[in-house]
Amino acid sequence: MWTLNVVGWKQLKIKHLVFDYNGTLSVDGKLLPGIAGKLILLAEQFTLHVITADTFGLAAQELENLPCTLTILPNENQAEAKREYVKKLGAEYTAAIGNGRNDRLMLAEAVLGIVLLQAEGAAVATLNNADVVCKQATDALALFLHPKRLTATLRG
Repeated sequence: MWTLNVVGWKQLKIKHLVFDYNGTLSVDGKLLPGIAGKLILLAEQFTLHVITADTFGLAAQELENLPCTLTILPNENQAEAKREYVKKLGAEYTAAIGNGRNDRLMLAEAVLGIVLLQAEGAAVATLNNADVVCKQATDALALFLHPKRLTATLRG
């Protein structure tokens, strides 16, 4: 289990990373450059999950052969389904990363919520439920590979 004590905030003990797909790991359904390599590195320490509405229908193809579990959601109640997914994993051991309005509840539920402000933008409700804001997915993933960056951002 990956552990990080953030003085003045909390101790993080994370087993799972949960990602949205569109607007988070991809733009227009295509995996962003640099993401595949970082996912492979992160899978050495975490269990990786991608939970998505799959707007462009490309998630399975783009994530093929990458070490993550893919869950494609129906159109209804996506925000609640993402929150319940995090709860079932154990929210106290889960970090969630997303950008859309349907990600807001999973970011709030997770022990660590990271919102991305990339090409699709980010929903204000999701921004308000995040602990950290990153401008690129590769920056967010790097936080777990270089944890002192998280400490610098979150310490109290």
